[in-house]
Amino acid sequence: MPVEMAVPKVNNKMLEELEDMGFPKARAIRALHYSGNSSIEASVNWMIDHENDADIDQIPLIAVDIDVETPQPFHITELMKMKAQELRDRAHKMKEEEEEKKLERHRERERIRASKDLNEAKRTTEESERKRYLALRKAEKEEEKRARKKILQKLEQDKVERGFRVGLPSERPEALKPSMPILQGKKASLPVKSPTKVEHMRECLRSIKRSYLDDDARVRRAFQTLLIYVGNVAKHPDEEKFRKIRLGNPLFQDRVGNLRGGVEFLELCGFERMGGEFLYLPRDKVDEAILNTAGFELKSAATNPFFGLLSVQDKIVV
Repeated sequence: MPVEMAVPKVNNKMLEELEDMGFPKARAIRALHYSGNSSIEASVNWMIDHENDADIDQIPLIAVDIDVETPQPFHITELMKMKAQELRDRAHKMKEEEEEKKLERHRERERIRASKDLNEAKRTTEESERKRYLALRKAEKEEEKRARKKILQKLEQDKVERGFRVGLPSERPEALKPSMPILQGKKASLPVKSPTKVEHMRECLRSIKRSYLDDDARVRRAFQTLLIYVGNVAKHPDEEKFRKIRLGNPLFQDRVGNLRGGVEFLELCGFERMGGEFLYLPRDKVDEAILNTAGFELKSAATNPFFGLLSVQDKIVV
């Protein structure tokens, strides 16, 4: 039959002394047992030698029950106290190191979790941004497609209308024929008339465009500047500051004055040279219809990518 294991019996007095010195009961019992209950010093020395044992704080199980009595009185020396304190200090330090390791492992797990959360949030944000960009690009392409279609329709319409104005036959569909009525008579064509003020305006804008074919930014800036001058007068006809332009203004010269057709366009809008120093539009000569027409032609020229690029055909399209 197997021998029943039992907790060893040790000297109770020594055990109390070791516990009073701060040693755990299980460790003190183990030390007394393995040192043969010979002395407090021997027990302390054993604990110092075996402090790194994995089972240092486990009470040993033995087959034989031993009850040891103290053979003679003993006393605790200063050396024992120092060794005991050293042992406690080591145990305390080991405990602190173990706690620090646990805390560091916890911090590492938190860092890994936070990094995963951050990467997931970043991935989600990038995916949302990618979808938003694709949707935006799709919308832009659709808008560009509609704009191109509208421009082509407008060019085709202009081509048909100009052909009818000069009496040329048209093979265009009925939907593209000009909305203006055609005079009925014996002849199928109309006589060619002298260029109108609108045609003069367009020619001024064509001159600006053709002079700077390689500088779209300057052309756009010129059209925008002219549109501002015309728009200000149309909105505030009673304010003289909008009806008076100093010809020597460097900004005016750079954007309009030095461009062929720039000053002439303003003169077609009603501005007059005053003493060679100013362009001035008298209040009684402000013509809202002409200003609106000028604004329309400027916007049309600015938005039409083919404006001014067709040479003579830009004037008469067949």
